[in-house]
Amino acid sequence: MEQQNLTSIVTEFVLLGLTQNQQLKYFLFVVFFVVYMTTWLGNFTIIITVIADHRLRTPMYFLLANLAFIDVSDSSVNAPHFLSGLLSQHKTVSFEECILQMFFFHFIGGAMVFFLVGMAIDRYVAIYKPLRYLIIMNRGMCTGLVVLAWLGGLAHSAVQIGLLLQLPFCGPNIVDNFYCDVPQVIKLACTDTYLVELQMVFNGGVLLIILFISLLISYTIILVKIRTHVTEGKHKALSTCGAQILVVRMFFYVGSIFIYVQPRKSHSLDLNKVANVLNTVVMPLLNPFIYSLRNKKVKEALRDSLKRNLYSIKEPHWISKMGNCIKSER
Repeated sequence: MEQQNLTSIVTEFVLLGLTQNQQLKYFLFVVFFVVYMTTWLGNFTIIITVIADHRLRTPMYFLLANLAFIDVSDSSVNAPHFLSGLLSQHKTVSFEECILQMFFFHFIGGAMVFFLVGMAIDRYVAIYKPLRYLIIMNRGMCTGLVVLAWLGGLAHSAVQIGLLLQLPFCGPNIVDNFYCDVPQVIKLACTDTYLVELQMVFNGGVLLIILFISLLISYTIILVKIRTHVTEGKHKALSTCGAQILVVRMFFYVGSIFIYVQPRKSHSLDLNKVANVLNTVVMPLLNPFIYSLRNKKVKEALRDSLKRNLYSIKEPHWISKMGNCIKSER
């Protein structure tokens, strides 16, 4: 009963945001609002294009469309809070809202981590088993990879939030960040959190390191296979895989490992915030350009769709129908 009373003392958290400079806040709001809108536009363009164009109904593009959906979901968890916080002195969130924000952030982020592994599996099969690619990566297999990714994210998030909810929060409630996240919130607990942090590190940081190393090994094997056996389009394939490794390595896994492997270590708050901005705001924007919009078939499908839409605008449907009637009469 005493612990329950302690946990009920803190009813809200105060988010200090990215910066306290008011002029810089307005500038950052404009920049990141454009980034957020571009993220939605780019990812939804990919989703709609893959659904509408029959040429893109293959396993790789099915996975790319799901990656775009994850990116949109990921950006929608924290970016709105981030933008609204830039327009206010201090952003206040309730205890329940903070917990929900962390739950969905780790749920979607965990799904992203596992889903990138699924995409690496897809590329591995495409390079090493090209003749059996469509048989192995059938619709059931692709759907299974997507479902497993979301289930993995759900399990990861449930463990993180479950451990956090066991702690009493009875004192300070100021979070030096622009959104609620485990490493900052756990430091506000009114008890020794050493064992809980170790469990969280194992659930988050160690898992990230294992998957990161696995992805590096798999992409290295793919690059070696391309360099030694594939001649046609080799440079393009190397460029695409190199870009994928750069995104996975520099803008997602490294940033996540930096934040979650050593939560007790006193990293520079500025470095933490930079890593958080890269992971939550910039990363969802980069994926469409790295994975999809550089792809020849996607660009052709977008070009054809744009031409059809422009043609339908220039020539309304009733005019086209009238023209067909005149032709038939002749």
